[in-house]
Amino acid sequence: MPIRIDNDLPVKKILEDENIFVMDEDRAVSQDIRPLEVVILNLMPLKEDTELQLLRSLSNTPLQVNITFIRTGTYEPKNVARKHLERFYTTFDQIRNRRFDGLIITGAPVEKMEFEEVEYWEELTEIMDWSEKNVTSTLHICWGAQAGLYYRYGVHKYDLPEKLSGIYKHYTFHKRTPLVRGFDDSFLVPQSRYTGSNKDEIVANDKLEIVSESEITGPYLIIAEEGKNIFVTGHPEYDTLTLDQEYKRDMEKGLNPAIPCNYYPDDDPTKKPIKSWRCHANTLYFNWLNYYVYQVTPYQL
Repeated sequence: MPIRIDNDLPVKKILEDENIFVMDEDRAVSQDIRPLEVVILNLMPLKEDTELQLLRSLSNTPLQVNITFIRTGTYEPKNVARKHLERFYTTFDQIRNRRFDGLIITGAPVEKMEFEEVEYWEELTEIMDWSEKNVTSTLHICWGAQAGLYYRYGVHKYDLPEKLSGIYKHYTFHKRTPLVRGFDDSFLVPQSRYTGSNKDEIVANDKLEIVSESEITGPYLIIAEEGKNIFVTGHPEYDTLTLDQEYKRDMEKGLNPAIPCNYYPDDDPTKKPIKSWRCHANTLYFNWLNYYVYQVTPYQL
């Protein structure tokens, strides 16, 4: 089913070239249905890359989906053109009086900092508080998951010995849980982070349930309050070359990063990586939108 985005959003042409059904505004308003309203708080520095990645996965949805992009008002992004932000993004202050079916909080490259040291932390916590009454279900990704687990449920993060980067095998539990419906017994997920969330604190909290994890990377999918809040500790939305770009960027910075695990053929960075996680990513976003948003959201927002 289609996603509805601004006709002039640059990634629209890329999506259409990939044979992804993107509905323009004129056609959307002519349909007598109530579309899902999904707001994306994009905290990633390369915002257009993240837009494309998320919109690819959200294209596999049960209904027409209206997308609203918001950014922080308390922090000025440095890696995206000001014109792009002004044209395609709004701020929380401008949507705080609206209700939405779904909210996505992305990751951010600030995990080495304490949460309270992040420049926009107060604004982020205000958005999370607002979502409790104004959003049917919130999906938190990577650092967004760590931030949500910490603020909402007191789960602390900890530093890893080195950056976790690569494609890792994960497993599902509670296979009747709608979030993992259609998943294989094992599946692959991109991971890219310097920190992890304390598993013991997750297990000890009766409001949280781990439904998927990795023997190497730890908990992956955590559900709270029957899906009111969902936490994804990896990056299922990543493109084929995203880890490659991060690895080469870190090399240029002199950080001497390890080669991403299970990513390059023969662990050779000169060889093109093989995409091996897209089906799982699409299923995950489909299940979230279908079972935790569409099936339970009120018709009248």
